[in-house]
Amino acid sequence: MIPRMSILLFALVLSVSVRAEEAAKLTPEQEKQYAALQKSLSGSVLAGNFTVTGEETSEPKVDRYELIDFGHVGNGNGMFVARIQYGEHDVKIPITLPIKWAGDTPVITVDKMPFPGLGTYTARVMIYEDHYTGFWSGADHGGHLYGLIEQGKAAAATENDRVPHNNNAESK
Repeated sequence: MIPRMSILLFALVLSVSVRAEEAAKLTPEQEKQYAALQKSLSGSVLAGNFTVTGEETSEPKVDRYELIDFGHVGNGNGMFVARIQYGEHDVKIPITLPIKWAGDTPVITVDKMPFPGLGTYTARVMIYEDHYTGFWSGADHGGHLYGLIEQGKAAAATENDRVPHNNNAESK
């Protein structure tokens, strides 16, 4: 015979487990937000400028990020297949980054993350309509970035570039 306390403990654990799984699923509103973000970013170019703190008297520098594909991959993360060009760098990388939401506004969040061939960075980049803006920092420098999201301007995604688009992937 199973002790009564074990049955109660099992029921409590099962209840907490089911609630955690339910809480991890996207609401219909969140599904709409990720779908809109996917539509806005996939195949787009972020074309703008960045500044370096301490060099405010110099002209902003041009930067460009091709977002070949974007998809929500669960647990508040988005996967980007991006081509990043600045200075002598020109790399294409798939990268998974946290997306935080300030109401209906997504904020791409990077915390001391290494980017192959580019260095380690921290950033907060807000996306709103056809604009982006934010803060970035590297090992010993940082600044601001801002610009326009130009839809349909990135290179077409190949089969290898595709992100599995599952807007209800939170339960993974």
